[in-house]
Amino acid sequence: MAVQVEKSPEALLVYLACLRGGFAFMPMNTAYRMEEVDYLVGNAEPALVICDPAREDEIAEIAGRRAGAKVLTLDANGKGSLADALAAHGNAQLPPVSCAPEDLAAILYTSGTTGKPKGAMLSHRNLAANGLALREAWRFTADEVLLHALPIFHAHGLFVACHCALLSGARMIWLGKFDRDRVLAELPRATVFMGVPTFYTRLLAGGGLDAGAVRNMRLFTSGSAPLLTETFEAFRERTGHAILERYGMTETGMNTSNPYDGERRAGTVGFALPGTEVRVTDDRDNVLPQGETGGLQVRGANVFSGYWRMPEKSAEEFAEGRWFRTGDVARIDEDGYVHLVGRAKDLIISGGFNVYPKEIEEIVDDMAEVDESAVIGVPHADFGEAGVALVVLRAGKTLDEETLLARLKERLANYKVPKRAFFVAELPRNTMGKVQKNMLRDEYRDACRPAA
Repeated sequence: MAVQVEKSPEALLVYLACLRGGFAFMPMNTAYRMEEVDYLVGNAEPALVICDPAREDEIAEIAGRRAGAKVLTLDANGKGSLADALAAHGNAQLPPVSCAPEDLAAILYTSGTTGKPKGAMLSHRNLAANGLALREAWRFTADEVLLHALPIFHAHGLFVACHCALLSGARMIWLGKFDRDRVLAELPRATVFMGVPTFYTRLLAGGGLDAGAVRNMRLFTSGSAPLLTETFEAFRERTGHAILERYGMTETGMNTSNPYDGERRAGTVGFALPGTEVRVTDDRDNVLPQGETGGLQVRGANVFSGYWRMPEKSAEEFAEGRWFRTGDVARIDEDGYVHLVGRAKDLIISGGFNVYPKEIEEIVDDMAEVDESAVIGVPHADFGEAGVALVVLRAGKTLDEETLLARLKERLANYKVPKRAFFVAELPRNTMGKVQKNMLRDEYRDACRPAA
């Protein structure tokens, strides 16, 4: 069942009905255009597509042509032909279908920042194991009130947030989307808030956020994109709360988390969750000594079985022993905290040396004039690849390329220093706040080529 609808309680119930009825649930980002929907429906071939009434005609054409699928509608208020059909059948409750732990529960397509999206197949075991691990790690109980402002077409809002609440019998304050004023108004009624880094920077951007506003809060978590140390520290100073950062993927759910009890270290994603193992390896899957940087691999009941209709690609992603190669580059420090260095595809190999963009970005982001940055690799005639820094300045601040690069040369080996720096108004992001470096690589691929 493919679903592209606005967030509503009824939309969540559709997901739960799929679990209960033995159907595979496939959510689609509400921002997807028709070309993207066309690809996903054609690839997944669902039997039913549920969409917003405003898009019914367009999606019905795609569903019929690509999958021969039936189409029903559901709007943000829970109205539409789906609701009408249920009412016509007296809203009869059917018994749950017996499902094996390994039966397919959901297909979530990766964000597709490179190439076409791939459908990650998640089983009932995957979802249950991860939800129960998070309930334990984050101390969820029936007394909880979760302030839910995330979208539910994504693993963060649908699985992480909802499963924690549902598996503990907690309540949720259900917001259609993140709205700063509304979130601040509801915080005194809540005990837990889950967000992406953008939520926290927006909360910090104005007044009203203080210890009084969060007086009943027990936990703030952050994920889906890296949380800047500066944001972590500013939020703690304003509220007294240390944001708990964790790490997960569409294919695995959550893998690691900073501790509920104990030090939550800014710039790290903590330790492996209960039932999950993590390791850092070289290119041949050999485990590296603690403190060394390499590919991050994970194993556990939370890890998916493979990609929909892509057996060869699925096999490539697993090392011996069912270790999943995440594609993330990481190191594990002497205390066991996992540090994400970047994506393997973002690694820059300049003159034969490995350059990890996050190491450079952290230094640039610490500069007083800088709001945020992204470092990418582009073709270079001499070095094969060279780094290019894209920098967003703070309002009213100035900085030139020569000064920025000179500062980096004071702190980094020369081969790590970008060859160029450009100042931009903003960085391109997908709907979950992740910087789309593939777009930057395309735009700046000639930045280090000799002038004609």
